[in-house]
Amino acid sequence: MRASGRESFEAWARARQQTFVRNAFLMTGDFQRAEDLVQEALIRAAERWDVLQAGNPDAWMRTVMYRQHVSWWRRTRHELTVERVPDASNQTDSEAGLLLRDALALLTARQRAVVILRFVEDLSVADAAAALGVTEGTVKKQTSVALGRLREVAPELEELEGDRA
Repeated sequence: MRASGRESFEAWARARQQTFVRNAFLMTGDFQRAEDLVQEALIRAAERWDVLQAGNPDAWMRTVMYRQHVSWWRRTRHELTVERVPDASNQTDSEAGLLLRDALALLTARQRAVVILRFVEDLSVADAAAALGVTEGTVKKQTSVALGRLREVAPELEELEGDRA
């Protein structure tokens, strides 16, 4: 990487790293795994920065992080069963965040990625499909299934959203 490319990469990485870590955390549910995921993707981005800087490096990073996470998940997956969803009638905002994190953990890696891209990153269906390397129909289906699953396992989230409106 040239010196000017190094400076532009470092500036971009510093500006975007926290956003990537936050999104990776939402995807993985584990802060250390999220940091590792971002670092691995940043290393790959640094190696290709001369080409990436002319395009959309954020989208490229999201795609790499998602694919790395799915690969990791496939190697280490295990099913998480819940006997009973806890009562959340008197929850604070931080408890709601924990409830959301726990509910996201019950989704598949692909469903979690779609929810994060669509509702946290605020990407369109087309942009989310491009980031994940799938069709728009797949994004729509995964979004529908994921939201249905979230409503099923954490109906309190919908009630909290209604209170804020």
